[in-house]
Amino acid sequence: MSQESLPPSGSAAPPLKIAYVPGVTPGKWISRWMERRQRSLEAEQVDETAVLARLESASADLVFLRIPEAGFQRPEGQHAIPLYLEQPVVAAPKDHPVAAFEEVELADLAGENLMEAAELGGTAMALEVVASGAGLLILPMPVARIHSRRDIISRPVHGVEGTRIAVAWREDAEDPDIEEFIGIVRGRTANSSRQPSAQSEPVKTRKSKAGKSAEGKPVPRTTGGRPGAGKPVRKTGKNQHGTSDKAGSRSRRRPGKGRG
Repeated sequence: MSQESLPPSGSAAPPLKIAYVPGVTPGKWISRWMERRQRSLEAEQVDETAVLARLESASADLVFLRIPEAGFQRPEGQHAIPLYLEQPVVAAPKDHPVAAFEEVELADLAGENLMEAAELGGTAMALEVVASGAGLLILPMPVARIHSRRDIISRPVHGVEGTRIAVAWREDAEDPDIEEFIGIVRGRTANSSRQPSAQSEPVKTRKSKAGKSAEGKPVPRTTGGRPGAGKPVRKTGKNQHGTSDKAGSRSRRRPGKGRG
């Protein structure tokens, strides 16, 4: 079980707590959270059999869990949003015939002993049985990568129902930062009107930010969409031959021509 905790950043609110199953990599979402919010965050990897219990006991504000590709029934009292599909793979001993293929169909595994990880005490124990040659195991590709072993190979398998990662939280949750994090997961920008932080920001403040530079100075307005629009016009000057140039620009000599 792994846990990562971000230090408090001056906020009196307790940390936002996240639990996720093996194979989920929430690092990119946490990084965006750190860029936008001052509240600390705790993220912990937990076993698939325990992740929903974290949500039900309120020891996690939201969880990332693995669900079937189709036919998932969310538990009563919880919100759940499906996120992305996972590619299933078949794990086999490195000297198994499937090692000769880049990918296989489920029909190609007819006659093989296909085992269930849950019936063998978990993925790690099931892969021990696979390494012994007693059977094969179908599992999500991210999980296979976590448990990668030199004596086991894995190949994408088609024709079998895959899995999907979803994010879930309690319906009675009142913390607006839960919705804020959900928005980050769904790809909303910091200025999205659907983000609670953007909704709570006064309109005048948003407008003043849009009309000032990074130094807080007003940004001069330009007219039209032409390059250079809004720039001051320089006075007409004289070139080296005594003739007038527009906008004070210098005349260019042709390559190979010297001065008179």
